[in-house]
Parts: sequence; C-alpha cells; structure tokens
Amino acid sequence: MLGRPRHEIPETFRTAKEQVVDRFLTARRPVPRRLITAISTHPQDNVVGVGIGRKMVKGRATKRPSIRLYVIRKLDKRLIPPGNILPTHIDGIETDIIETGKFRAQVPAARKRRRPAQPGCSLGFQVPAPHDDLLMAGTFGALVARGAAHFILSNNHILANENQLPIASPILQPGMLDHGDPAMDAIARLAQFVPLSVSTANRVDCALAEVTDPNVVRARVMSKVGKLSSDQPGDAVEGMRVEKVGRGTSYTTGTVFDVSATITLDYELGDLQFVDQILIRGASGVFSADGDSGALVVGVDSGQAIGLLIGGSTDFSIANHLPDVLTELGVSLVT
Repeated sequence: MLGRPRHEIPETFRTAKEQVVDRFLTARRPVPRRLITAISTHPQDNVVGVGIGRKMVKGRATKRPSIRLYVIRKLDKRLIPPGNILPTHIDGIETDIIETGKFRAQVPAARKRRRPAQPGCSLGFQVPAPHDDLLMAGTFGALVARGAAHFILSNNHILANENQLPIASPILQPGMLDHGDPAMDAIARLAQFVPLSVSTANRVDCALAEVTDPNVVRARVMSKVGKLSSDQPGDAVEGMRVEKVGRGTSYTTGTVFDVSATITLDYELGDLQFVDQILIRGASGVFSADGDSGALVVGVDSGQAIGLLIGGSTDFSIANHLPDVLTELGVSLVT
C-alpha cells in the first residue's frame, strides 16, 4: 500500500477509513457556545480529517500502514474523558492521531502586476456591493484549454467567490488586495465553476476564467518550477517530493503525506467536507499560507502537475487531485 497512488489503496483500508469519516466527520454536531480559550475534548469537535498512510512515531514514518485521524489539537489522554478517547484500531488496522490545526481556505500578501500573467502570480475579483469595501487575492494556478479557448484555472473561492460571483465577472491581475485596478487590470472573465456544497461532500474547489487576450498570459509557471514536463497530470504518491509557487509564500517544496484524506475546511459558506484529498507537509517551514490558494502542485522529479492547492493549516496543506479537477471542468493543461 505504501508509496502507491490512491487507486491502489486496498479496499479494507478504504472501508475502515469510511467508518471513521461517518463516525467523526459526517455527523458534525452543533458547536455550543463556550469560552474562547476552551478546547473541546469531544472527537466530533476535534477531528478535522481522516486519511491513510504510514504510522508516524516520534516524527518519523514507519512501515506500518494506518488509518490517520487528523485533529485540531492532540491532547494528553489523561485530560480526555474515557468516552471521548479516539480508537487505537479500526477493524484491526492501527490508527495514528496527527495534529494539524484547523484547516481553512487560504487567501492574502502582496504581489505585483505581471504582463504576461503566469501561474503563481496574484489574481482575484472585485467583491460586489454591499461588501465592496473588502479586498481579496489568490493564485493563478495554471493555463488550461478547451478547444481553441484558453482559461485561467484556480479555485472556486478565488475566482467565483464561493458560488456567489456572476458568470462573466471580470478577473483581475493582480487581485485588488495587491493594488489591482478594475479599470485597468481585467485579463479574464469568470466562465465556469464547480459549485461548493455545505450539505454534501466535495471533491474539488475549482473554477475557470476565460482569457480575453491570449497575449496577456503564458503557461510557464513562475520562479523555479518553470515549464511543466507534460500536458498530462501525474498521480500523487505518498512520499513524493513536490513544489509550488503561490502569491502568499512564493516558491516552496514539500512532501506528499496522504493521498486519500477526507478533510473539513473552514470557508465563508461554513465547514465544508472534502473527500479524497492530497495532504502535503512543507520541507522546511510551511508549504503554503494565506494567498496561496489556487496554486498548482508539481512533482519535483517528474515535472508533472499533480494537484490544485485549496487551503491548509499551520502544518499541512491540502490539494485536490489535478486529474479530478481537469475532468470536472472538461479542460486540459497548456504547457
């Protein structure tokens, strides 16, 4: 199982994982009012994700496969009531409790106007009235195509304001948080998005903006990533070295930690559940932070794009599998 793509994970592990998802993530309980400094020991308040991977012992990956429970805070067992202690095994499979903090969509940090605009740079939309006093920006993920039309690929929450922005709305480079000017800096128009759902599980957070002038964009990713080796996306594998460029933290590297995580993320719409996600841990410091949402995740050794970054916590980043994104939108990478 270890070091294989998600479609090779044994069914016994998938079944065990789904048991944990149903128990701790699917039936989220209403959050009661409490002291702002208080920490809940209830597992439905603390568990924010479930995945599959090698069990970690003292910060090192062992060869023992496990069902991973990602928690906001890893607490001393002596502080937890017996009924709230997380299981050590699921259907005979070991569990591993991993502290990640609370996951959220990542959006802000200034970046410049670029012509041609290219993957890794700042972009965004003008927030409509009555909230037009708010400024935002995210990351241009990739240039993609459908027939002769070319599009900017990024997240729904970066291009479509979490389902709220009307189709054909202008997309600016840079985003307004980075001094983008609606009168001067529109380079594309919102063309399509996969709706985000609060009531059902999500697999992707993605959207397209059709490029208005092909001369104002280029496909080559900024900084050290450069030209992709293929217009075909690659498969994420646990342990794979990856890199990305985003407007928040620029160029960073990391390692794929999980390829089949079910995660709860904090959005403006509310807590959204995402299934079958890639988790990434930074090589030195964070892999992503505010402003990096929408960035393309690329395999260091293969040069193939494998994911679309959607958010993270202080320790981990979350990405959709890029093959899922491209299939949902009906587009292909431009290299």
